[in-house]
Amino acid sequence: CMQIWLLEIFIWYDRRVGVDDYSSESDVIIIPSALDFVSQDEMLTPLGRLDKYAASENIFNRQMVARSLLDTLKEVSDDERDCIAVLERVSRLADDSEPTVRAELMEQVPHIAMFCQENRPSIPYAFSKYLLPIVVRYLADQNNQVRKTSQAALLVLLEQELIERYDVEAKVCPVLVELTAPDSNDDVKTEAVAIMCKMASMVGKDITERLILPRFCEMCCDCRMFHVRKVCAANFGDICSVVGQQATEEMLLPRFFQLCSDNVWGVRKACAECFMAVSCATSQEVRRTKLSTLFINLISDPSRWVRQAAFQSLGPFISTFANPSSSGQFFKEEESTEDIPTHDVQSQTELPLVADESDFAETLENDKEESNFMLVHSLPETMFHCTSSSESCQEAANKNEQSFDCCSIAVLPAPAPSSQEKPLSDQELYNSFNFWRTPLPKIDIDLELQETAETLDSETQEGEQEVVASASSNVTMATRKELEEMIENLEPHIDDPDVKAQVEVLSAALRASSLDPQEETTAGIGKSVDSQNELSIKDHLSFTSIQDDPVPLINDTDIVESALRYIHNDSDFSTNSSFSPEEEKKSKIQDIVPQALLDQYLSMTDPSRAQTVDTEIAKHCAYSLPGVALTLGRQNWHCLKDTYETLASDMQWKVRRTLAFSIHELAVILGDQLTAGDLVPVFNGFLKDLDEVRIGVLKHLHDFLKLLHPDKRREYLYQLQEFLVTDNSRNWRFRAELAEQLILLLDLYSARDIYDYLRPIALSLCADKVSSVRWISFKLVSEMVKKLYSAPPPTFVVDLMNELVETFCRCQKWSGRQTFAFICQTIIEDDCLPMDQFAEHLLPHLLLLASDRVPNVRVLLAKTLRQTLLEKEYFLTCVSAHQEAVEQTIVALQMDNDNDVKYFASIHPASTKIADDAMSTASSTY
Repeated sequence: CMQIWLLEIFIWYDRRVGVDDYSSESDVIIIPSALDFVSQDEMLTPLGRLDKYAASENIFNRQMVARSLLDTLKEVSDDERDCIAVLERVSRLADDSEPTVRAELMEQVPHIAMFCQENRPSIPYAFSKYLLPIVVRYLADQNNQVRKTSQAALLVLLEQELIERYDVEAKVCPVLVELTAPDSNDDVKTEAVAIMCKMASMVGKDITERLILPRFCEMCCDCRMFHVRKVCAANFGDICSVVGQQATEEMLLPRFFQLCSDNVWGVRKACAECFMAVSCATSQEVRRTKLSTLFINLISDPSRWVRQAAFQSLGPFISTFANPSSSGQFFKEEESTEDIPTHDVQSQTELPLVADESDFAETLENDKEESNFMLVHSLPETMFHCTSSSESCQEAANKNEQSFDCCSIAVLPAPAPSSQEKPLSDQELYNSFNFWRTPLPKIDIDLELQETAETLDSETQEGEQEVVASASSNVTMATRKELEEMIENLEPHIDDPDVKAQVEVLSAALRASSLDPQEETTAGIGKSVDSQNELSIKDHLSFTSIQDDPVPLINDTDIVESALRYIHNDSDFSTNSSFSPEEEKKSKIQDIVPQALLDQYLSMTDPSRAQTVDTEIAKHCAYSLPGVALTLGRQNWHCLKDTYETLASDMQWKVRRTLAFSIHELAVILGDQLTAGDLVPVFNGFLKDLDEVRIGVLKHLHDFLKLLHPDKRREYLYQLQEFLVTDNSRNWRFRAELAEQLILLLDLYSARDIYDYLRPIALSLCADKVSSVRWISFKLVSEMVKKLYSAPPPTFVVDLMNELVETFCRCQKWSGRQTFAFICQTIIEDDCLPMDQFAEHLLPHLLLLASDRVPNVRVLLAKTLRQTLLEKEYFLTCVSAHQEAVEQTIVALQMDNDNDVKYFASIHPASTKIADDAMSTASSTY
């Protein structure tokens, strides 16, 4: 009103002084009176009013013109010539000297462009000809507000696809490239680079590579302005994701390396923040060999802010090493194998041990041999230990002109027989347990070879026979019985890959312990074709070619002890670690991600990190832990277990809260066995924590409990009632969430458990002081009735309905009686009971509320009967005593003294659901 009044004053003043004569278009005699100037203005055409105020010397008038352009276009949309005339005047208005007018005009451009697109048949190419040039020109406007507005408008237009591809290439990109020229204004250049980066994802790969990428690479090396380099670094990931892997590795990565070593810490910090996006656009080899090293440099950066950003991005960067198709990925020699069964991957990793692939296939003919071979690589990676790098192994292979796995060298420490001695037996040559055992200490291969050469002359054939004779020892029956019991306990969970690996270990150990030592020795001296573990001739050559390397023989006792040690120390059921510090460090080794990255991630729980890097670094570690666990896979959970337990006991409740919100996701990653052993204790601790932490497990209570074994799941029935007690009684959202979760939990428990444990909680929530909790609880009770009715025995649902009658329908408080009506309405709406059952057990008590002394109760009863009950076919077609009772009750309600009761009982108003009824009832208290 004030704006209109001021406008009237300005117009009246112009007329009084005789400056303007507006009668030319309207042909109306102007009477210089302030009372009729509005009618004079209304008689002008839309174009007339536009011209009139656009030419005004008053800034406010011109702003009003810019703001009303869309309305003017709509008024003249039927006439194409008038629309074009309006757009031509927009072009003239764009030359206004006042920045606020130009900024106001630019705010309206996206709306006008949308209107033009919707009416393109009548306004052909209007936006491209009249509006787009204004947007592009304003990108270099001297006024900061105008530039910012035009940049925002351009992005909106691109996002809404209102600019044609040809115009993007011919009109937009060339201007942006020109604005980023070396002689351009500093602020304009910086803003133009930001626009180029943001629009890349909108214009696509082709335009970005041809028109944007070259200039972007130049801007990354801008030596004069670090602001430009910082903008490039901040948006580097977006550009990489658009142009793809090839362009990223060939053109962008060199620039990224320069930015990561920039002398301005803000540029390096921006690189650390976008590191994950850059990594996603590169190959696995580049990610592992180049980016991981680059990231380590950022983690150890002199600037605390850079280190802080790097540690926040560490978890996301590690997650880029994950197999995109599954979490059970394998990485060998920097190559990824997707969706390959375990034995296939094992075969590939073992191929270097044989001289010929065709000969290697012959070694798999025997089932036992094949199972033992699979067993070698089905164990955790911590059971393998390589004493030399891949380069040193390659050098050794070149010297001997043989290719063999470097890991096999480390497990052959005993002196080898001379070349003149008779060859070892087949059983001795191929024993799968030579390839898994507790990690051995590192040895110097050259020193070992020298010592072996010195002892060759002194060794005799009898010495070897002593070694062979000592290869077997007796295993007590108690040990075998222990193995059998473990296998029996694990078989029900054989579907889990980890459990399957354990069963294979134990089964092989049990078979080995059952072999007769004398028979085993005899079989080893016999012909190879009669041996149970037959090897090909090429396999003999492959092994004898490395006879200078020590080859030990492991007796049966070592086999069984190693298997038991694996089960007790490394299995899912392990709770205590007896590793020495050196062994514990080795247990953190894996081959999915570069070990240096994982070591840095594990160090995020170190208290010194909080002092030197970021006080919330533990929270960032907890936030990204599910992603890191998914990347490593459940087979490497031992690497993260200690870190997870440390985070779960962190003093900061925000850290524990973060873990509580993601524990269900981690349970999916780890599987039921690891969840039961490692996550359930943490989960139990969270249940007794602060409300801020408890809400995390409560929101995903169903998601977590459904992953547990039914027997373990039942244990939590006793603890569900504890959720009713909160640190703050006014925290009603906690109880509302509990009701939501209980609805989901109904599918996880039997009828007996629901009735004994969930029913009391549900009835308590129905009487909550807060209406929002009660509304959800009504749904909970109705679903409980439905569940109990469909599950035997039928006494549970009958007893529940009787309890509803006693607790609520006969309650002395009117809110309780109203609750009974709400529950009945919900049961009817959701078809939780057959109508004949409802009519038998609940309807008679519901109809008694017609004589309730509180009008609110009778109002809800009228709604329930008229809007819900009478819509059911049972009461429309079936003539019974129940239908007659309902009709009599409605008649009584139609003659009620309360007008609201009479209204809802007499007519059929628009249908309202339970929540609407509750909102409109006086019972909706806090």
